[in-house]
Amino acid sequence: MTHFGTLNTGQRVEKLTIAAGDLTAAILTFGAILQDVRLAGIDHGLTLGSDQLAAYEGPYNSFGSVIGPVANRISNATATLGGATLHFEPNMDGKHTLHSGACGLRRKMWEVTDHQPDRITLTVTAAHGEGGFPGNRRWRVSYYIVPAGTLTMTLAATTDAPTLMNTVNHSYWNLDGTPTYAGHILRLAAEHYLPVDDSLLPTGEVAPVKDTAFDYRQGQTLGPDTAVDHNFCLSQTRAPLRPVAWLTGTSGLMMEMATTEPGLQVYDGGTIRSDDFPGHRGAPYDLQAGLALEAQFWPDAPKNPHFPSIRLDPSIPWEHVTSWTFSRPA
Repeated sequence: MTHFGTLNTGQRVEKLTIAAGDLTAAILTFGAILQDVRLAGIDHGLTLGSDQLAAYEGPYNSFGSVIGPVANRISNATATLGGATLHFEPNMDGKHTLHSGACGLRRKMWEVTDHQPDRITLTVTAAHGEGGFPGNRRWRVSYYIVPAGTLTMTLAATTDAPTLMNTVNHSYWNLDGTPTYAGHILRLAAEHYLPVDDSLLPTGEVAPVKDTAFDYRQGQTLGPDTAVDHNFCLSQTRAPLRPVAWLTGTSGLMMEMATTEPGLQVYDGGTIRSDDFPGHRGAPYDLQAGLALEAQFWPDAPKNPHFPSIRLDPSIPWEHVTSWTFSRPA
């Protein structure tokens, strides 16, 4: 454990490292941020991040963070639960809610409850009504590495009252360490996706990817014309851990992403700007510096009852597992 910096609030942030085999990961106590991922023999980090804490208080505020209670968008900053209307912070276009607003988990200090050479566990709580969400809630996130080159994140949550829950990791990936991910190939195990309106909110339609720009089933090469900020539909419910996405850099280095979640938000990073804060490659990040692959439940689910439900009741166990496996070219 090393001192990473001090927040504007005066809180001390620690950086913790885990490793096994050729893989190393660094996690911060602020936002449970996956700050860096390194593979032996590769001279650059595989996920976007910074060595400056101020970057995470500013333009890096979602990079690598655990996002919740509800990631992605909630239209009109309201939702109905048990006959009551819940009101959230309208932090997107002054009208909608994105990533649960300023009270989200990405702005919280997490407590380290276990740290071993190859794994770490952190916990955090939120009080009833915080950010408009009901229930006294508690989250536990564990990151651990197995020597085959796999980093796994397990997220668990509990509540003492019915609430809404869609908690995810928001890392950006660039396997080449280059200014953009141009030349990467992305393949997805998704037959359907959610079309969006001008506010990037789902229209409610669940559309086939066939004959659209969103058909990644055979793989697409990414470049400057890549434009995607959509949920890809993997299933109607949680499923056993299964591979859903494959990202391959121009060197042939590949990341296979597996998850239990029913959806995957793919975001092209088309608004990334890191101001003057340098990233891992020593220069600021700009547009399309990294690709976000967010395993999740489908966005704006409370307004779309035919989407998988994000309601969580006290008696229901809640666990999200996502893993990233890295392999070099043969």
